[in-house]
Amino acid sequence: MLTKPHPPVWLDAEAGDLDELKALVERQTDASDYPLADHIAQNTVIYHGDTFRNCTDPLALMAELNRAFDQGPGIIAIKSALADHSVIDDATALFEQLIEEERGAGGGGDHFAKPGANDRVWNAAQKHALRAPENFAAYMDAPAIALPCRAWLGQGYQLTAQVNRVNPGGAAQVAHRDYHLGFMDPARVATYPAQVHALSPLLTLQGAIAHCDMPLQTGPTLYLPYSHQMQAGYVAFARPEFQDYFAANHTQLPLEKGDAVFFNPAVMHGAGQNRTTDQFRLANLLQVGSPFGRSIEAVDRDAMCRALYPVLQGMADPARVIAAAAEGYAFPTNLDSDPPVGGLIPESQAELMARALNEGMSEADFEAALTAQTTRKRP
Repeated sequence: MLTKPHPPVWLDAEAGDLDELKALVERQTDASDYPLADHIAQNTVIYHGDTFRNCTDPLALMAELNRAFDQGPGIIAIKSALADHSVIDDATALFEQLIEEERGAGGGGDHFAKPGANDRVWNAAQKHALRAPENFAAYMDAPAIALPCRAWLGQGYQLTAQVNRVNPGGAAQVAHRDYHLGFMDPARVATYPAQVHALSPLLTLQGAIAHCDMPLQTGPTLYLPYSHQMQAGYVAFARPEFQDYFAANHTQLPLEKGDAVFFNPAVMHGAGQNRTTDQFRLANLLQVGSPFGRSIEAVDRDAMCRALYPVLQGMADPARVIAAAAEGYAFPTNLDSDPPVGGLIPESQAELMARALNEGMSEADFEAALTAQTTRKRP
């Protein structure tokens, strides 16, 4: 028998209130909690890259970083994380080349900004490694990249990267949380029980490497320190009162070429507006994933869907069978060829199957659509 009240299992679209957020974020970061840091600025823990390069006790440093991501403000910045600017400049030249190539091919786009406000290079880590392996190795050899990732996710983390260039006049992003639940609209987020809201931030770490100087007028990212500690934020932060509070209370740190920022993906944040007429703000955005976000077996769900489709055509409600057979999550995918349309997430295999049945798609047409979707997802 339960002897104490159980917290709510479901957080609906109205969960959370502004007073709860204020109670969490209206505090000051205590420098004594972070003895290895250089200083505190705007509630953010600031380190110098030499602390990472000269580290003799990585476990102690990572423990401090973990506390900052979890119990602290959720954000750290590292000055001179990449000290060799020639490495950054060579990578920048490659990224700008990729932007021009992909713009001509109709690529680009963004999750949280209007088309044309910026340029994206999806799957930049793979493209970087294939096109310039020596530069990639020199870039990713930085302890200031590896140690924050290990501090939050442990060994075996999976690093991905998406280059983002915010062009002159580019508008600010809508303030948001990030992948996983942060990519979903509040109605979909509300279908996940409360412990998944608590789990989602533990599965990824967000990072950004500045490839140019980023004074405030260029619009470096806006943050709301400590906002990751509000569990209902995935459903609440899109509401007007939260957006207004963010607009009035966010922090914004200028960055220099080679600086890095890492933060808990549940921190409310958004890229700022580039108010300049001639400065292109380019950052390499890192989205690092836990090694444990995987199933135990490799399953050919494509083959399962093909075998089951004619059977499901005769069922009144095939939803439970679809859930047991088809891939219900749209990621990972190749965002160059399978971009989100009309939202932040592409159509999943399960959603395609349900739509095909609902529309009365023939078996041949469904198989063709499934083949096309599978092909789009391949790197």
